[in-house]
Amino acid sequence: MEAADREQLVRDADQLIAPPNGGINELLNVGQEDNVQDQEEFLSPQAEYNEEEEERKYYRRKRLGVIKNVLAASVGAMIVYSVYMGLLQMQLILHYDMTYREVKYSNLGLEDIDRKILMGINVTPIIGLLYTPVLIRFLGTKWMMFLASGIYALFVSTNYWERYYTLVPSAVAIGVAIVPLWASLGNYITRMAQQYYEYVNYKEEHVQEQKKPPKGACHRYIIVFQSIFHIIFHLSLVFAEFPMLFVLNNYLRNNDHILHNVHSCGANIRGVIPGFNTTVLTNLPRSMLLIQVESVLMGFAFLAMIIFLVLCGAAYRPTEEIDLRSIGWGNIFQLPFKHLRDYRLRLLCPFFIYSGFEVLFALTGFSLSYGVCALGLKSLWLLILVYGLSCSIFSSLSLCLLRLPRWVCLMGGAAVHAVLLVVLLAFSPLPKTPSYMGPLLVISVLWGLGTALNKTGVSILLGMLYAEEKERLDFVYTIYHWWQAVAIFIVYLWSHLPMRAKLSILLATLLLACYCYGVMERRLARKVPFRLPRIPRPRHKVKGYRYLEEDNSDESDSERGDDEEDEEGQEEQEHMVEEMAAEDEEEGGQDAGVRGADSPAARRRGVEGHRRRREDAHVREEHEGE
Repeated sequence: MEAADREQLVRDADQLIAPPNGGINELLNVGQEDNVQDQEEFLSPQAEYNEEEEERKYYRRKRLGVIKNVLAASVGAMIVYSVYMGLLQMQLILHYDMTYREVKYSNLGLEDIDRKILMGINVTPIIGLLYTPVLIRFLGTKWMMFLASGIYALFVSTNYWERYYTLVPSAVAIGVAIVPLWASLGNYITRMAQQYYEYVNYKEEHVQEQKKPPKGACHRYIIVFQSIFHIIFHLSLVFAEFPMLFVLNNYLRNNDHILHNVHSCGANIRGVIPGFNTTVLTNLPRSMLLIQVESVLMGFAFLAMIIFLVLCGAAYRPTEEIDLRSIGWGNIFQLPFKHLRDYRLRLLCPFFIYSGFEVLFALTGFSLSYGVCALGLKSLWLLILVYGLSCSIFSSLSLCLLRLPRWVCLMGGAAVHAVLLVVLLAFSPLPKTPSYMGPLLVISVLWGLGTALNKTGVSILLGMLYAEEKERLDFVYTIYHWWQAVAIFIVYLWSHLPMRAKLSILLATLLLACYCYGVMERRLARKVPFRLPRIPRPRHKVKGYRYLEEDNSDESDSERGDDEEDEEGQEEQEHMVEEMAAEDEEEGGQDAGVRGADSPAARRRGVEGHRRRREDAHVREEHEGE
């Protein structure tokens, strides 16, 4: 009886403890419908969110960033060269004065040090072709500009303590940095034009797939950006005269003393200014005043470094910079020489040389042998300032290439300079004659017009010719500025030649450059194929010496046939299969790797999946880089 009562109690307890499932569900569903509705509203797309509008705003910010990069690079380069040329001009004038040398540094041969400084600046860039592409690819375009501006700041700092072991090494360092700086600037401005085109046409299929743009697609942006760069940069010739105008002019003697022994000027002289007096200062500037001027220049040099570092964005995506370096340092070293096989670059070399000739002649030959010889040393700042303003203003004329053929800019500048060279061959002003001020200023303005058309024309032409080859830009601009450095070295060597010999060399080089440029344009019009060295594909997992890989950079793209391209694609697939198998083995999935390699169908599926994974990783890296 008791056992039956206990069983009855257990059954009653089970019924109380374990209620039906329906009851539990009813308890759990209390308020659940409201929570689900709130979650759906939270996770559902917002009605106010417009994906196309947000994408448009994103790429508008990107375009504004590109414009900011162009302006920052232009202003930074302008400040660097304003400081460098202004300090060098003031330093050479002070060191030329015999009283300054004897009183301040009687036991130090400043005149000999100045010759060594000019030799370091003008001779060292000749070897720039050997290391410039390696430096640009190793450091990156932006960091190369920053490092070069730091070297110019180092040159300014050494003037606080004028000694042989401070001035000469810093001048040699500037000579080393000249070609990399200018190659980086040319590459950077052209890359900004390419990026701007990509951000404007971000919906195009070839942009989304990161393929080469159609031929001539970004030419208008190259014209605009190169024009903006040269308009701003040529103002450096204006600001470089401020130390001369506001400081040094107050200490210069009058023309009768400085030009007392000068008997002829212009085309009749030999050298720079024969008979120029060795004492040009009335009294010596205070040391504290010179320190203050150098401190101001040092501050602007640091400002240029900060502009390059903070305001200039990267020229390439992080993955692209890795690919640029991964072709092997041996290939990077060889490719500038191999690009000279391209007949376009070979035929433009005379223009590159003349571009170096004419700028240095304007700053030294014309300004000194014609301007200072006739007007006096106090008028030097005016001639160079007018020349710089002319270069800056007339650089805007290159915007006409948006409507006119590209040869108009180069040929127009060459025509202006050819007329001026003929005039200068027959022009010999008299010493100490202020009445020549008007004709000399007119020649400065016209020479600035020719310089502006020449500089912007060559840079724009190179950008147009290689606009679709962004991995070649550093090689192309390296060749351009290396030939300019060679021309500057030649001008340094000919300083003691007769003026008519210098002008004849300039005129002959200009005529040869025009002829060669005409030949190049005719060949391009007839579609004569040009030879471009093939840049090897980046191999990130190559072992050993990368420059000993099988890719032959001697071979041009035009010489490769369809069979070779098929073989290349097959090799790439096999390389992907090997990488996929290696990854599977590292993860412990050797059996899966073996099965994937057994059948061709499975292998193809594996390759496609591996390629898809690599593309997804590539996209993620790009978003992280941006």
